[in-house]
Amino acid sequence: MLRFFEFNTSMAWRKTIGAAGVAALTLMAVASAAEAEPIRGAGSTFAAPIINQWSRDYEAVRTDGGDFTSPDWRVDYEPVGSLAGVMRLDQSEMDFAATDAPLSSEDLAKRRLAQFPIVMGGIAVVANLDNVSSRQLRLSGPVLADIYLGKISRWTDPAIKSLNPDLTLPDAAIEVLHREDGSGSTFTFTSFLSKVSPEWKEKVGANTLVAWPQGRGERGTGGLASLTAKTGNSIAYLEYGQVVRLGLPFASLMNQAGAFIQPNGKSFQAGLTTVRWDPARGFNADTTNLAGPEAYPMATVTYAVFSLDRGEERISRVIDLFRLAFSQGADKATALGYIPVSRELANRIEAYWATSLRTAGN
Repeated sequence: MLRFFEFNTSMAWRKTIGAAGVAALTLMAVASAAEAEPIRGAGSTFAAPIINQWSRDYEAVRTDGGDFTSPDWRVDYEPVGSLAGVMRLDQSEMDFAATDAPLSSEDLAKRRLAQFPIVMGGIAVVANLDNVSSRQLRLSGPVLADIYLGKISRWTDPAIKSLNPDLTLPDAAIEVLHREDGSGSTFTFTSFLSKVSPEWKEKVGANTLVAWPQGRGERGTGGLASLTAKTGNSIAYLEYGQVVRLGLPFASLMNQAGAFIQPNGKSFQAGLTTVRWDPARGFNADTTNLAGPEAYPMATVTYAVFSLDRGEERISRVIDLFRLAFSQGADKATALGYIPVSRELANRIEAYWATSLRTAGN
């Protein structure tokens, strides 16, 4: 039995073995603590708030109300962006990466990696305009692409006004903002633009890091959110939970059915219910430009990725963390503006874990 399970004793079991047994077990735990290390992860800034919350909950549960805690029950997570997180998997001390841009089944097989979804959400388009409150502005995918291409440069452009005939828009230049680091949010946003704008697909494309035609960049979700909040007449794309927590104004976005849909948990879920989760592909799914009359088109999924060459003990610790997150962390995810993994999907992921552990032993 792995050591992080050995110390997870229930109160009933403690009573059975008695005080002397508990004392002996504690001494053993302290002796091995010098060899213990935290679970190390890095990647998505989108998912950083919920991963940090789950990490605190994980240590609290594994401590089980006792005075002793082990580094084995701590999680060190660095929100460095999806691209940097995946790149860090090449470092021997890294246990998992979190990425909003899923790896292909070919890449997973080539690098001997396993991948599964841990939480879902969406990307909101933030428009910081004077006298225009949240939810009032309407945008379409093609108009959004033209703004980021520089073809639409003012808020009073006829293409924007035609979508907002009842709004008084400022006669001001559009301040275009974007992430400058490798980001899963950028991957989701540019994937959406590539689907709705042939010109964007040809000139820029979809990736975690792209050559932006124009605009100012900032690192990290928090950095871009701060820049957007203090920049008048700006437009940006940000993780929905962050937008809500900071009270930033966001636009409604036209979906495939021609309806203008506001980003929220219900509209993200309306699109995500159409997704097919295939464990044979590492659950890689396209969640941009989602179909459905009530679906917000830009949903995103954060995946955990780990190396099959790390050894069964280290892989099992990562699995233990996310098993607890799935079974006890759904409410925390919802409270932070995310969509938790469903029980049905969690069951499929647990079956995938069993297969991954067998593969790791080969």
